[in-house]
Amino acid sequence: MMGDYPKDLQHFFVVGLSYKKSDSAVRSRFAISQDQYDLILEHATTKGVAELFVLSTCNRTELYAIAPDADTLVNLICEATGQSATEFNHFAYQYRAETAVQHLFQVAAGLDSQILGDYEIVGQIKLAVKHSKAKAAIGPFIERLYNQVLQTSKLVKNYTALSSGSVSVSFAAIQYLKERVPQVANKSVLLIGTGKIGRNTCKNLIDYLGCSDITLMNRSFEKAAKLAQELQLAVLPAQELQNAVVAADIIIVASNAPEAIIYPQHLKAAKKQWIIDLSIPNNVDPSVAQVKNKELLNVDQLSLMKDETLQKRQAEVPKALAIIAAQTAEFYDWCRMRKQLAVLGQVKLKLEEIHVNTLSADPQHTQWVYHTTFATTDEAASRIQKVLNTMAAKMRVKNQRGCHYLEAINDFMAFGAN
Repeated sequence: MMGDYPKDLQHFFVVGLSYKKSDSAVRSRFAISQDQYDLILEHATTKGVAELFVLSTCNRTELYAIAPDADTLVNLICEATGQSATEFNHFAYQYRAETAVQHLFQVAAGLDSQILGDYEIVGQIKLAVKHSKAKAAIGPFIERLYNQVLQTSKLVKNYTALSSGSVSVSFAAIQYLKERVPQVANKSVLLIGTGKIGRNTCKNLIDYLGCSDITLMNRSFEKAAKLAQELQLAVLPAQELQNAVVAADIIIVASNAPEAIIYPQHLKAAKKQWIIDLSIPNNVDPSVAQVKNKELLNVDQLSLMKDETLQKRQAEVPKALAIIAAQTAEFYDWCRMRKQLAVLGQVKLKLEEIHVNTLSADPQHTQWVYHTTFATTDEAASRIQKVLNTMAAKMRVKNQRGCHYLEAINDFMAFGAN
């Protein structure tokens, strides 16, 4: 990739849209497939884009790049998706330099996620950068930024509780069982309803709680049997509801029937049971909670647990922002040093040029220059290096005023050229 402009922080852009301002229908029109990603990378080489990666998830489409300007990136997205730039800009945001960097750090930390603290985004960023690397679209700037971002997301995860707790109702149910049921992995579970919520809950029972004694039940026996075969679980027809309810230690209802399907008469008071109703309206009659040895939890109660988790996560945001501030400062130090190294390289060339021009200025000494340049150059190289070392040290000391110091050096370079 190429482009006749400085490949530095001031030319780092992000353009994108997210759940904050666009609905799923809009986001789906601008979602980037793998083929479209490759098309963007291919077209970018002709538009002066130096480095880039595309982050496309169900909640956002973003293009991060070292580029001539933001409009170039908007056009890349719209050309790949066949959509209007006018429509994109209506929903989109554009950030540049420090603001763009800050945005990426916050995205990777889960601060910009629809579910605060969602850590899945880190894996999606990794895949995006990996794909661009494979196509030689990642250079030193984004490589360094990416590594700093990954380090920061790990620090946020390890040193804050931003990603702790459950924030979906179905997963809140899993968390509840984990905390309240002793030896939960050894308990028998009856799961009624194998739609999306029931299916996700079933997999979470296996993955997070280690449950294996799970029996599935659904109004459509075929649907329950299919999931049971996939996960190697037991299945019963709906007609066996009474016996299945009595036998289970844990009962999870996600059937979404129009009315209650479990009443107190289905239960035996002597048996300790945990009953979770994930249905709206309630598919477990509330009076079940009055039966001895029964713990009943419904969607409203689980939502309170979820809201409490979000409040706890929100309280962790300042800690996460403090970590990000320290890490972005480190990245900006690297940006300044990178810029300084480039200037020092130019200074070295200018000093060598001045040295040679000085030696060659007197025509009477042409023969002397011819015979002694190599020896003199060795001595001069040592002196030039000392000058550069001194300048580098001053740059570090004057880090707070680095831009003014670099301007002074550039003035010197321009003066030397006259």
